[in-house]
Amino acid sequence: MTNSEAFYSCYCSNFTIFHHCRDKPSEARILAESFEKISYARLFKATEGFSAENLIGTGSFSSVYKGVFDENGFTVAIKVLNLLRRGGFKSFMAECEALRNIRHRNLVKVITACSSIDFQGNDFKALVYDFMPNGNLESWLHSVDRTLDLVQRISIIKDVACALDYLHCRCGNVIVHCDLKPSNILLDADMVAHVGDFGLAKILSLEEGSYANASRSSIIRGTIGYAPPEYGLGNEVSTSGDMYSYGILLLEMLTGKKPVDPMFEGGLGLHSYARSALADGCVLEIVDPVLLSEDVNENCLISLVKVGVQCSYESPQDRMDIGNVIHELFGITFASRS
Repeated sequence: MTNSEAFYSCYCSNFTIFHHCRDKPSEARILAESFEKISYARLFKATEGFSAENLIGTGSFSSVYKGVFDENGFTVAIKVLNLLRRGGFKSFMAECEALRNIRHRNLVKVITACSSIDFQGNDFKALVYDFMPNGNLESWLHSVDRTLDLVQRISIIKDVACALDYLHCRCGNVIVHCDLKPSNILLDADMVAHVGDFGLAKILSLEEGSYANASRSSIIRGTIGYAPPEYGLGNEVSTSGDMYSYGILLLEMLTGKKPVDPMFEGGLGLHSYARSALADGCVLEIVDPVLLSEDVNENCLISLVKVGVQCSYESPQDRMDIGNVIHELFGITFASRS
């Protein structure tokens, strides 16, 4: 058995026990028996041959399909890794390692993994997740057909903060997500947010968690607009990198503008755009007009924009950590003005 095979076997057994430990005994047994050793053929059938009609998203190293198992009608999301692309296998292993021993209401839940061969004899690897019927945050923020009100956006902002608090402070090691952005935040039937896609995640020791000055990494992690500037300089990943991404995400949710919006040129960015509005006392002028149709509390919006700005400073040392963000968010009064 190779090292990767041994790791995968350990991952599957550890995850199955951990994932179902809070379920009723009978439910845990049925689910474990049903999914622990899922086959390629079963995933192929559930997705109707990985058909285009069942494709619900694509990423740098994978494609995600909706799957329905005929025997029980259970709906899942199946993330199929592109092993022909450089980094595909490493992405699979990174996600397995990051997710095998963690569980939180604001993280995607992995049901099981499949490591097999397809009908042509090619290596096949996939992760099977709980299906999120409301898709990803990206599809809500920048859609002409549907929108999120302020209460929903604040709830999602808090959900993502709670997920980062768990990853950075409360899961044993320190897990840095490295690719926090709207398309990686999934919404369930109740519009609860779940952070997903841990293909670029890195597990650090507790001592390494906030250290952002090392230059050992030659891999640029993250997505343009959301990745912190120090990653582009080759600095090692850290929790402060996630905080930068969170700050940009928060500002995007409040302004309705992507960090790569064409308006941001000549040194202007989402961070400086929001910081200038704070300094000039004109925050309402940059807020998404959809939010202004409500009887909103201006002080609430100002407080949220401040958090976004304080998380997304260029220097890692100047950014808020997740503990302070949680304190601020849950201390803000979100009531409408009278």
